[in-house]
Amino acid sequence: MNLRVPSIRHDDCDELAALCKAGGDPLRLNVLRALANDSFGVLELAQIFGIGQSGMSHHLKVLAQADLVATRREGNAIFYRRALPHTELLGGKLHAALLEEVDNLALPDDVQARIAQVHGQREAASQDFFARVAEKFRAQQDLIAGLPQYRDSVLALLDKLNFNGAATAIEVGPGDGAFLPELARRFGTVTALDNSPAMLELARQVCERERLANVSLQLADALNGTSLQADCVVLNMVLHHFAAPAEALKHMADLLQPGGSLLVTELCSHNQSWAREACGDLWLGFEQDDLARWATAAGLVPGDSLYVGLRNGFQIQVRHFQRPAGDTHHR
Repeated sequence: MNLRVPSIRHDDCDELAALCKAGGDPLRLNVLRALANDSFGVLELAQIFGIGQSGMSHHLKVLAQADLVATRREGNAIFYRRALPHTELLGGKLHAALLEEVDNLALPDDVQARIAQVHGQREAASQDFFARVAEKFRAQQDLIAGLPQYRDSVLALLDKLNFNGAATAIEVGPGDGAFLPELARRFGTVTALDNSPAMLELARQVCERERLANVSLQLADALNGTSLQADCVVLNMVLHHFAAPAEALKHMADLLQPGGSLLVTELCSHNQSWAREACGDLWLGFEQDDLARWATAAGLVPGDSLYVGLRNGFQIQVRHFQRPAGDTHHR
């Protein structure tokens, strides 16, 4: 008598089971919560959750197999972020519901403190870079994308918005101040915010040389403590220096008056890891969809975009996001 051995085949239950398994561990749920508006490397996550690298790698593998996290290579490092649910696919509704529930969780205080510690380490690396290279800033920036390569694109979007002569503007991270004369010509008052004294001194020299009487310079951290608001906020090649870019966009939204516009110039995602050391970049550009998603989460409405291809293989995105005119309770 021939006994037929039932064949083991993959079926849809396997995918649902992997999703349930991935969500069936408190630490993995907290990892998903931590990744809500940020991406971290495996060593950073191990530090944040106080476990060994191999243990964290195992948890990330389980989450990746369930398509709950996605990876992105940043030079030699791999960063993990939450994968977006596709509700039209098998398990997509369960995936979306899981993330919705996760976002209602509060991370333990010690985990939040270690996230702040990781952000602090990133910020210290960035500030140290600008303290060291202020005098050769423009040469460093020109290695990738200097202002002349994207100035016209930013101005095209800016002029299309047609601000009146009394409108106010803030430039966050003005670098050596080269864009301030353009803003000074288009706005009644302009404020330049930078947390680097060395870079702010370069901007001061430009204001003095160009006699920009309507520009004020403030040594300040745009993410903490400033009560300024303006009709337009400009962020040229700055977001990739922030430790937590999605959080930074929320703070940029807070700087806008209702109806105000945020202009962001950034590199598209790239793999040129030398930019970290040469230019102090914390992030190797950004996916276009990520910027739009973060801006939407910050209460902004995506507007026009321009894309500039550079000879050295980089691509620049110039993006416009707007705070709704009726949004008076944003701060």
